[in-house]
Amino acid sequence: MAINLSTAGVSLSYASEVTAGTRPTTGYIKVPGMKSTPDLNPAPETIETTTLDDMEYKTYVDGLKDMGGALEFTANFTEDLIDTWDTLMEAYRTAKTSNKSIWFVIQHPDLTKGVYFRGNPSSMGLPAVEVGAVLETTLFITPTSEPIQEAKPTAA
Repeated sequence: MAINLSTAGVSLSYASEVTAGTRPTTGYIKVPGMKSTPDLNPAPETIETTTLDDMEYKTYVDGLKDMGGALEFTANFTEDLIDTWDTLMEAYRTAKTSNKSIWFVIQHPDLTKGVYFRGNPSSMGLPAVEVGAVLETTLFITPTSEPIQEAKPTAA
């Protein structure tokens, strides 16, 4: 019997490649204050294959999936987040000079696998502010690989 899950405890973490082209299995650093993650389950495009022989319905084949460019993650804008994101950006710049990548993982505490993808983070600016609201920001990560489900990383 399946057990339904809450979103409580879902996290976003990152790690730099030690060896270029190899996904790290340890050393992931958690991004604090996460409030939402994007959908990493896009529908495949449909490519029409209808011919003049078809008399009533169009026919299709599956095409590629498109995650839509930069992924948007929402987080509370805190000093902790700023420090973590600054560290991430420095790790990204360092990795880039060595032809290495940054890997991200979204994981649920009650699932055995996490969803990994390589990506390029964007620098964080100052978010919009409103009266009577929690100060939140949108974090942008441009995926450079398809998402994969693998065993969660070993805790540091």
